[in-house]
Amino acid sequence: MEGFDVATFKPHPKKLVVRSKIWIEDENGDVVFGSGRLRILNAVEEHGSILAASKQLNMSYRAVWGKIKATEERLGQPLLSRKAGGARGGGSELTPLGKALVERFRQLQKLTETAADNLFQDIFIDGLDYKTF
Repeated sequence: MEGFDVATFKPHPKKLVVRSKIWIEDENGDVVFGSGRLRILNAVEEHGSILAASKQLNMSYRAVWGKIKATEERLGQPLLSRKAGGARGGGSELTPLGKALVERFRQLQKLTETAADNLFQDIFIDGLDYKTF
């Protein structure tokens, strides 16, 4: 390999890990769902409101609302059911679609991480013979 210095290569590197990040896009390349929106919906579910979720996430209400609204528009269905404010306050909760999206994205993340870990082990760790360098 060009530029490879055998003298400085350590045959037993520290533990290596692979990282992967997934998200879902529409046909225009616009983000529909990913880890950021997952955190948003988790926070809304936990706190019962967009405002409380935005505070927990240290994001503006407008940014949180904008991401939720963009995903709803791209899916053509609501992710939250909203109650208007007033004396007793308002709130939001996940629709059945919102709950399903959260659960399935978590599944997809876990399966993707497991597959990436296994492929990395097979191809990069087990498949790379350090002694041949």
